[in-house]
Amino acid sequence: MRGIPAGRLLLQAALLLLTLFTTTALGARLAQNFAADLPPFDLETDIYIFLAVWRKPALLLDGLPYSLTLLGILLAHEFGHYFACQFHQIRASLPYFLPVPLGFGTFGAFIRLRSAIRSRAELFDVGVAGPLAGMAATLPALGIGLALSRVAPGLSEQSDVSFGTPLLMRAVEWFLFPGAEAGDINLHPVARAAWIGLLATSFNLLPVGQFDGGHLVYARFGEKHRWVALATIAGLFALWALTHFHGWLLLALVMAWLGRKHFAVVDDTPLGPGRRALMVLSAVIFVLTFIPAPVQYNTDQGFIP
Repeated sequence: MRGIPAGRLLLQAALLLLTLFTTTALGARLAQNFAADLPPFDLETDIYIFLAVWRKPALLLDGLPYSLTLLGILLAHEFGHYFACQFHQIRASLPYFLPVPLGFGTFGAFIRLRSAIRSRAELFDVGVAGPLAGMAATLPALGIGLALSRVAPGLSEQSDVSFGTPLLMRAVEWFLFPGAEAGDINLHPVARAAWIGLLATSFNLLPVGQFDGGHLVYARFGEKHRWVALATIAGLFALWALTHFHGWLLLALVMAWLGRKHFAVVDDTPLGPGRRALMVLSAVIFVLTFIPAPVQYNTDQGFIP
């Protein structure tokens, strides 16, 4: 693309392809486990799927429903930000993906802003565009994925890992599988990708620091952002104390160091009614997608976060 250094484009393309590989390989393991009514992840053996696909590359085809769904959701989110930047003539990079050969196969993606944001309206538009675009891609994946899922009684008792369920997903599960426990629903890999999309949406909408939610709060309330950020950090500590999900503790500590302030925007013209309505919609999306304890580890004595 014109104006983008070739080296940067090559790096972004390489990261995207590597993330496609890691998510597709781990998606193949998800597909195998789904077909056998086994828990989705086995932290001790998942890494061996990379040896299996090295010996039999055709296995990667089984992982494409998961990987393409997940990357489609992440791309929609990041290009929501990117096109909002283009609309406001803010220079921004194309997405950088973060591959990882464990778990979900990726730590997500991000874009970098390369010029200043001039007004609260611009900040709001850039911040809100990502979650809205990501949700637009996640909702059909959620419906299709859950329609392909099935109930597997006793599934939760076989797993070393238990995953929380956001309200939106649970509502659809109640409709499709009346009376079934969330842990006994064997999620199709497409539904698992949608679950990650919902988790990423709520995570990004946290009203603190440089998260999308932090941008929205600053765009709406200006310097009062710091009080919302402090309340959010305190809430994360409290949530960790209640759920013992250590990810909240780590995030609270990082945000206590880096997330209490927001970069200044010179033009502080208040947001209009349309953007304030989108602020409310974003808050509703956050509530529907938030998972108090995303991951817990099961032992013979019960759950240990």
